[in-house]
Amino acid sequence: MKDSRITDLAKVLIDHSCRLSEGEKVLIEAFDLPEPQLITDLIRLVSERGAHAVVHWKNNAILRALYRDASEKSFDLVAEEETHTMKQMDAYIGIRGSFNSSEFSDVPADRMKIVQERWGKPVHFEIRVPKTKWVVLRYPTPSMAQSAKMSFEAFTDFYFDVCTTDYQQMAKNQEPLVNRMETADQIHIKGPGTDLKFSIKNIPIIPCNGQCNIPDGEVFTAPVKESVQGTIQFNTATLYRGIVFQNIFLNFKDGKIIEATAGEKTEQLNEILDSDDGARYIGEWAIGVNNFIREPMLDILFDEKIGGSFHFTPGNAYDEADNGNRSQVHWDMVLIQTEEKGGGEIWFDDELIRKDGFFLPEDLKPLNEGL
Repeated sequence: MKDSRITDLAKVLIDHSCRLSEGEKVLIEAFDLPEPQLITDLIRLVSERGAHAVVHWKNNAILRALYRDASEKSFDLVAEEETHTMKQMDAYIGIRGSFNSSEFSDVPADRMKIVQERWGKPVHFEIRVPKTKWVVLRYPTPSMAQSAKMSFEAFTDFYFDVCTTDYQQMAKNQEPLVNRMETADQIHIKGPGTDLKFSIKNIPIIPCNGQCNIPDGEVFTAPVKESVQGTIQFNTATLYRGIVFQNIFLNFKDGKIIEATAGEKTEQLNEILDSDDGARYIGEWAIGVNNFIREPMLDILFDEKIGGSFHFTPGNAYDEADNGNRSQVHWDMVLIQTEEKGGGEIWFDDELIRKDGFFLPEDLKPLNEGL
């Protein structure tokens, strides 16, 4: 039996996220999906709008085998094939299910580095991100429900409520925050283990309300590359390259991470931060404003949007808010500042903007709805 919520989600992806027009070409790339309805609905909607669909259906277990065992020449050949396809596309929809969120955890770090450099970077960082209308999303699976500590039925209901929210109202509520960030210079963030300062002067401010991510709900920019000073203690676990890291602590001097710890995973953390020169500098700072998402679930597309949170990102900067940092790494690390998570403050210049997850200025209070 078809699920009408999946059809509604497909319409959001086609009409709101990709804004697909007649004659345009869209690549639909699916990973570990448990059933095909979203893909079949997307194909139908693309055709109804006079556009053209190309579908890649992938399996994470097969990708793991490629990452671990294929020759480096294989990566170049796959990248050449996918680069040829991506160059022809006007839009991209990436749907990532996962039967096992740790599927890539035993792929050696040096192999993942090669994959990112020779396959991921030329296809996605150099073509898909700057040159297509793109959107990426997860798809509900029992693995995701387990990470969220929810039954699969409850998680599925939550997923569709969050993913098909009123993005037009979200955009309206974000406007005053964008305006304030555009005139801000010095940012000061305080909290348990955290005393962090940096500048965002003259870096573009980008509101996110359903175009590139589903679910969505953040406003992002980047720090001036060498302006970051101080320390940050993250309180949210993060999954990167199939490995779970907890209690990450970073110490900055002149923009660079000079100390990084994560308990027993400290060595693996530093291996990633040593991937290239840019991995120890920050490429993004974003404030999460989706108050329907309250608890982390080891899925960054959800966790980075948590109401009352922000994320700070070692690695590559986005073209839209570019501070000049380049890296194969882009690792969103989340700190939740609600009172129950330890609290914290965000200051723009000399004004306290958010305390314990709540925005204080009158024009920003609509962003508190639901907290």
